[in-house]
Amino acid sequence: MFNGNIYIASDHRGVGLKLYLIEMLSAAGYEVKNLGTDNPKEEIDFPDITKRVSDAMLSDTNSRGILLCGTGAGVQIAANRYRHIRASRCERPEQARADRHHNDINVLALAADETDPEIAMLCASEFLETPFDAVERRIRRIKAIS
Repeated sequence: MFNGNIYIASDHRGVGLKLYLIEMLSAAGYEVKNLGTDNPKEEIDFPDITKRVSDAMLSDTNSRGILLCGTGAGVQIAANRYRHIRASRCERPEQARADRHHNDINVLALAADETDPEIAMLCASEFLETPFDAVERRIRRIKAIS
């Protein structure tokens, strides 16, 4: 089981799914840190919540992040502008598993408008439990983009 902090944040469109994930992940024994927003009526821009997670992860190197917005694309794009972040938008658990295994993603981006809560939880579980296959070629590729 992943034993670091999980920083999670959403814009206003992702609040419901985010709160569900916090409940489920906490019940499973994970240490989840909610970085907002919790009010679906409080319009907040996805770059702002992405920065919160990025900043937290910069000072906490044994951590991962989960970001949610309506499409998932906005938070993925915003997160990948930070050098220490490798974010992937996943729609299926198999994607999350492959992206962790091959690319050592440390941020999972989810589309709150399109993702069933149970599928989101399966994606999160794969993201948190799949180890990185740290062979030389994969390490070299990650260094090239960091």
